[in-house]
Amino acid sequence: MSGSDTAPFLSQADDTDDGPVPGTPGLPGSMGNSKSEDPEVPDREGLQHITGLSPGHSALIVAVLCYINLLNYMDRFTVAGVLPDIEQFFDIGDSSSGLIQTVFISSYMVLAPVFGYLGDRYNRKYLMCGGIAFWSLVTLGSSFIPREQFWLLLLTRGLVGVGEASYSTIAPTLIADLFVADQRSRMLSVFYFAIPVGSGLGYIAGSKVKDMAGDWHWALRVTPGLGVVAVLLLFLVVREPPRGAVERHSDSPPLNPTSWWADLRALARNPSFILSSLGFTAVAFVTGSLALWAPAFLLRSRVVLGETPPCLPGDSCSSSDSLIFGLITCLTGVLGVGLGVEISRRLRRSNPRADPLVCAAGLLGSAPFLFLSLACARGSIVATYIFIFIGETLLSMNWAVVADILLYVVIPTRRSTAEAFQIVLSHLLGDAGSPYLVGLISDRLRRSWPPSFLSEFRALQFSLMLCAFVGALGGAAFLGTAIFIEGDRRQAQLQVQGLLREAGPTDDRIVVPRRGRSTRVPVSSVLI
Repeated sequence: MSGSDTAPFLSQADDTDDGPVPGTPGLPGSMGNSKSEDPEVPDREGLQHITGLSPGHSALIVAVLCYINLLNYMDRFTVAGVLPDIEQFFDIGDSSSGLIQTVFISSYMVLAPVFGYLGDRYNRKYLMCGGIAFWSLVTLGSSFIPREQFWLLLLTRGLVGVGEASYSTIAPTLIADLFVADQRSRMLSVFYFAIPVGSGLGYIAGSKVKDMAGDWHWALRVTPGLGVVAVLLLFLVVREPPRGAVERHSDSPPLNPTSWWADLRALARNPSFILSSLGFTAVAFVTGSLALWAPAFLLRSRVVLGETPPCLPGDSCSSSDSLIFGLITCLTGVLGVGLGVEISRRLRRSNPRADPLVCAAGLLGSAPFLFLSLACARGSIVATYIFIFIGETLLSMNWAVVADILLYVVIPTRRSTAEAFQIVLSHLLGDAGSPYLVGLISDRLRRSWPPSFLSEFRALQFSLMLCAFVGALGGAAFLGTAIFIEGDRRQAQLQVQGLLREAGPTDDRIVVPRRGRSTRVPVSSVLI
């Protein structure tokens, strides 16, 4: 680890020379100091000097991280691409199908804080290598499960969460330690392109490999081999940059990790982080539901319209909807992420609240189009695809912008913990339960109607309409983020530059004169 990771951040001694207290008006480091309003942004040579990496090497690291992120999401949605075949093979209903994704997300969510804690304190490269190697082995093993042991498929999907938790909490913090300002936003947009593109490729790979091999099990054997390549690239290409060094002034003290409880307390007092995480939770709820259920819903729609024969027990479910939905997910992801970053970058010049406002506009705008896509499915599959395209494009505007918000309202030594907390919150209230909840509502509705293909379609249609309402609630959370974003970003900048001390719950010391110098002492000693 770099020496910058181990130097002290906050002095706790009671008898030290602190000098003027940062934040006092008229003194260096005050909130009114114009110099601190515009922190230094290193140029390419400055970044190379700080990180020890050339611009080309830093860009190559981002490319490797992007490849692994794409692979993670490709694996996650390969299952969704062959879900009808899995239902037929294991003879399960909608609620059990939703449980496949719920178990994976729950494991991922529980393990995220563990890797967030480790990622803020230990070598991030080796943590990611170990996690991805484990994930690859478990994914390969899940493709050999017999039909009588559905519980074992649930177990292996849960273990896959180990690898993804080790990566998703850590990778964005590496990018944050390599780039700053607009460069960071651009690199994050490249990194988060991999989410929708990887998701779409998961549908495509799952459906096409199944068709080519004649067996859905082979769809789960593609990503493990690519995972081995990912581990080799991580080991050979990625280097650990010093935490937070690119954001500090040259004369600022280095940052040192605080305790885990102190990190959690600070994050809980950060309204921009909390509200943006709630907004992202709505994004996760909607995308999790659509990712698992959209291909199955589109297949049922075609059956009702008479365009596709029903999927009967013992038969392979033949449908092009997984492939089409995968292509739409790839394209809308690229368009949405790019639009979100570019619109935010342009608006930020005149409005410092641009980031949360763009996120709010994306979520609030997507809700009616997703609702219309469901409402029109019984009349026109073409209209359904058009509304899905528009809704997913608007929804994808959030991915990179939300990540950027987290990175600039949270100081570098607790960013992995913040990523982990956001993962826990967004999955606990979002896509950990939404696939199962949608499947459960669908099953309950089907029981109250006469058995038919139309009943199966209508049950899933009505249950998926919940996504539009959750999206509107998420948009409201981002509007709340816009209220606090300026102050929280400013506070994080001052802490990184050493111009503002972070008071803990037991830090009740004040500055008093002693022997001709300023000294920090406990309030209790002054009162006595």
